[in-house]
Amino acid sequence: MQKIKDERLLLKNLQNLRIAYMLQTIGIIGILSYDFITKGLDGMRKNPLWFVFILTTVVSAFLSMNISVEYESRKRSSKQSFLISLVVLTLISTIIGILTSFTEGFTAINGVFIAGIVFLCGVVPISYVYYLRKKIDNQAD
Repeated sequence: MQKIKDERLLLKNLQNLRIAYMLQTIGIIGILSYDFITKGLDGMRKNPLWFVFILTTVVSAFLSMNISVEYESRKRSSKQSFLISLVVLTLISTIIGILTSFTEGFTAINGVFIAGIVFLCGVVPISYVYYLRKKIDNQAD
């Protein structure tokens, strides 16, 4: 296969891939919805398509972050945005941890554990966006 060099054809190819991805995602959501209705939440999560759906959603989100960071205007420094995001994430995970520990059936250790998971899940994208911003800042210098 030859590499496409014509920009019109390249754009058309990207549009075709986008349509195929949307149809695939709609199909996966349809199958998972059917499993949810017939087998419940546990049955839906046992389906291997659940893992594929979650994985493609996460990859798509990370790829979109790359485009979003390049498109955004620079109002604050990368470090300041990182610190603000980290403080907000810490507050959110702390509130979730406190609310979880007060929920009936959960202990304080469960609250700390869930807050830690929320924090770790939030720190990964925040760090990735910080890395992308620093990379763009270094290229601008």
